Amino acid sequence: MRKLLVVAKREYSAAVRSKAFLISLFVMPILMGGGIVLQYFLKDRVDVREKRVAVIDRTAGRRMLAALETAASARNTNEIFDPVSKRQIKPVFAVEGVAPAGDDPGDIERQRFELSERVRREELFGFFEIGAAVADLPAVDPATPTPAAKPPQPDPLVVRYQSNSPTYDELHKWVKPIVETAVRQQRFQTTGLPADKVRGVLEPVPLLVKGLSQRDSVTGEIREGKDENPIVSLLVPAGLMILMFMLILLGGTPAMQGVVEEKMNKIAEMILGSVRPFELMLGKVIGLMGVSLTLAFIYLGGAYWAANHYGVADLVSPGILAWFIVYLIVAIIMYGSLFIAVGAACSDLQETQTMLWPVMLMAMLPLFIWINVAREPTSSFSTIVSLIPTATPMLMLLRLAVPPGIPWWQPALGLVLMLLMTVACVYAAGRIFRVGILMQGKGASLRDLARWIVKG
Repeated sequence: MRKLLVVAKREYSAAVRSKAFLISLFVMPILMGGGIVLQYFLKDRVDVREKRVAVIDRTAGRRMLAALETAASARNTNEIFDPVSKRQIKPVFAVEGVAPAGDDPGDIERQRFELSERVRREELFGFFEIGAAVADLPAVDPATPTPAAKPPQPDPLVVRYQSNSPTYDELHKWVKPIVETAVRQQRFQTTGLPADKVRGVLEPVPLLVKGLSQRDSVTGEIREGKDENPIVSLLVPAGLMILMFMLILLGGTPAMQGVVEEKMNKIAEMILGSVRPFELMLGKVIGLMGVSLTLAFIYLGGAYWAANHYGVADLVSPGILAWFIVYLIVAIIMYGSLFIAVGAACSDLQETQTMLWPVMLMAMLPLFIWINVAREPTSSFSTIVSLIPTATPMLMLLRLAVPPGIPWWQPALGLVLMLLMTVACVYAAGRIFRVGILMQGKGASLRDLARWIVKG
């Protein structure tokens, strides 16, 4: 036991004093929140060059074109400049009216080609083609649907948009509500219906998402359910799950690389002169667990301080954090032993890339299905996959953190299954480590690993 603790202390001390540990303290927040922070600071970093679009308006009186020109003038005057710095933060949308080519299919196709060529020459950003009947009342009888026109004939009931920049959606998102408003206004005039009354009838009913009402255990007063935000309800559990995955990865990978380097530099042979292979491996796992727990306490402490500062500390209950620590400890022992076994079975770092993929696949499985589990945490599928020992740490924690919660016996059963799986992994990894740590020159195959586990 004393030698095991000495190995664990040495592994922990060497890890926390290394530059890699200090770097990982900053790498984790960058990986988890860097994208959000960059999106916030880059939200105004857009191309502000003019976006000129041609509009072929086939409606009577070309009212849609007039509405777009009016809206573009108002937007370019009031909406594209920062109200404080007066700096332009959005591009100018310039609308250019183009007379329709007529109803002949050949003429229509030639006009579309000519405008497409102008887009290719960067004279235009794109062009819209507004059907002649978009403002007409649509057919409401499903038995007599309006037949769709075949290309290149213009469909009189649609608005067509063509551009060579399909990923830029700001333009057609701006055009769509303007055309819809103009179409509704013209339909009101055609039918003689009062626009204000119709809008009042069609006004949507607000839907408030609330939690369950509760009775205060002291005063007996009934309290209204708290406001529920689906995004927030998913954000915290997903953050805890990703944090656990990163802690497993950041802790296990350096431990595996350390074992390989000890083999390559003949250090392992000297160490094994004083300690048994299983004690050496278990000491490394305990040291790895200490490193991961240190990182976890630092990150959770920082997150709690930030949450308490902004008044949202109640989003995560102490019970969830307790389960997080328990699952993390068992997961580090289970996956850490496998990482170290892979390092012992390989003769250089290049071989570990091939041998490590089954372990990484098991660790990444929860990341593939977590959204399905979070949406229906009490379903049979979620229950079954969360009881798979290699996926239990992340998926069971996710189900615990997402309302309405799960029965107590499910996380307890998951923990028991994890402990059994951990014992099996430590046993198998110990037999692999005992043989592979002294093997030089040639890496082991999966068949060799199976033989070492069975026969030693």
